[in-house]
Amino acid sequence: MASGTASTSLPLETYDRADIPLIDTHIHLDSYSLADQESIASALAMGNVQYIITVSMNLPSCKRNLELSRIYGDSIKPAFGYHPEQPLPSPDETEELLRWMENHVQDMVAVGEVGLPYYARLEAESAGHSWDNAPYIELLERFVAFAKKHDKPIILHAVYEDADTACDLLEAYGIARAHFHWFKGSRDTLDRMAASGYHISFTPDILYEEEIRDIARMYPPQLVMTETDGPWPFEGPLQGQTTRPEMTALAAAAWAELQGISEQEARRQLYRNAARLYGL
Repeated sequence: MASGTASTSLPLETYDRADIPLIDTHIHLDSYSLADQESIASALAMGNVQYIITVSMNLPSCKRNLELSRIYGDSIKPAFGYHPEQPLPSPDETEELLRWMENHVQDMVAVGEVGLPYYARLEAESAGHSWDNAPYIELLERFVAFAKKHDKPIILHAVYEDADTACDLLEAYGIARAHFHWFKGSRDTLDRMAASGYHISFTPDILYEEEIRDIARMYPPQLVMTETDGPWPFEGPLQGQTTRPEMTALAAAAWAELQGISEQEARRQLYRNAARLYGL
């Protein structure tokens, strides 16, 4: 995700085109301004979004997302973890985070966001710098082991070849409930993920990114969900708009079109998938 947001959003009625609610399975609610946090949380029912899963970047982010869930109630579901596209935590910081997560297992809907730093690695290698991915893999394994120990779903930032490394760990630990958010990768990797029953989720870029639209056409319908990754801003028809959970309706409508089904049927499937994965 990125921290930038725009200052406006489309009217709620633009998104609310069906009675069946949706779930934003991946958003960084704590990364919005305080005013936007309140606005988003208070508008969920109006936007026909029943739940949002707010993922964490690090320990302070975990603590804030827990606080937001306590302030705004049951519709806010926090996930705790350490985002991989940032410098590695120190050993002491890692242990502190995992201890805190142990103490708040009952408060978390999932482990996340965790994974591997594809974009940071690509940037470093493109600049001619050396890169050691092993410490990131070791950190991810700690989170996979935590998810297994506590029977929690795990939310993954792992794209392209990094997804295969993540799958190796998930398979080694016998993880059944995994969510690869905003996934991009090869057909072989997608086939492997689908065979293991791993879920993926689509953001509103399904409206205009052909790579994502191709994935949406091929991935098993029972394993897909909607997300926004807000406050990440989108392009195309959403250029300049603040990313909000009700935009999941646009992703659902686009997926319905690609699948050749009604919007109501699509929303019902997408909601059912997310509710099943996260026990909602």
